[in-house]
Amino acid sequence: MADDDVAEGLGSGPEGGPGRRFEGRVALVTGASRGIGLAIARRIVAEGGSVAVTGRDPDTLAEAVAGLGADRALGVAGKADDAGHRAEAVARTVEHFGRLDHLVNNAGINPAYGPLSGLDVGAARKILEVNVIAALEWTRDAVAAAAEGTAGTAAGLRSVVNMASLAGTTSAANIGFYGVSKAALINLTVQLADELAPATRVNALAPAVVRTRLARALYEGREEEAARAYPLRRLGVPDDVAGPAAFLLSDDAAWVTGQTILVDGGASVRAAW
Repeated sequence: MADDDVAEGLGSGPEGGPGRRFEGRVALVTGASRGIGLAIARRIVAEGGSVAVTGRDPDTLAEAVAGLGADRALGVAGKADDAGHRAEAVARTVEHFGRLDHLVNNAGINPAYGPLSGLDVGAARKILEVNVIAALEWTRDAVAAAAEGTAGTAAGLRSVVNMASLAGTTSAANIGFYGVSKAALINLTVQLADELAPATRVNALAPAVVRTRLARALYEGREEEAARAYPLRRLGVPDDVAGPAAFLLSDDAAWVTGQTILVDGGASVRAAW
């Protein structure tokens, strides 16, 4: 389970320095004031790129931009499912950097915890709006804006990465409708990959439990016990997801589209996680 809001710290992710795969490229990462989104933005900047990042809290977002470097990062605060915010973020990205090459649909929510029998229908609708419909809208807006660019510099949107979840591939106790939304996002990835080819590649990542604020209810107070469910014997940290995201965004994945990669510490090789 993963999304925008938080890391308890990046932790000890993969070793080795980054290359320069994003030199001269621009990415828009939603829900990137903390956690997985911020880790992805950091990876892109470390590999020579520039980023526009979004988040709900202006102060937290400003801290993220300062950490990324004001010369390489732009922050646009707002809610992922707000049409006005989406339009502003995409337009400001292209205006500021002159192009838009990559999109990461990382923003997501899960305001409901418990069995589906007690699920509030209003919460279910909100989950779908943010986790699925907003991802579609961000993608459509980014494709249109990237095609226009400014001063003829844009080459069009090259790639999209959607942040799904292992919960979208199997039954997940107490976060069932979150899993339903992520299953829909996985299928949306397939549909968009077909429709937007060959100009734009669209892939997804499906993390298991990553140490973020959104996932805290799944491990807080029992992290050692939770980690035993994983063959790699630890929960994920945001950097564990940032590396695969960078791969899928980059030209290293030039012949990969419509795929969902599990980033799960081996959880999916077992019958339960």
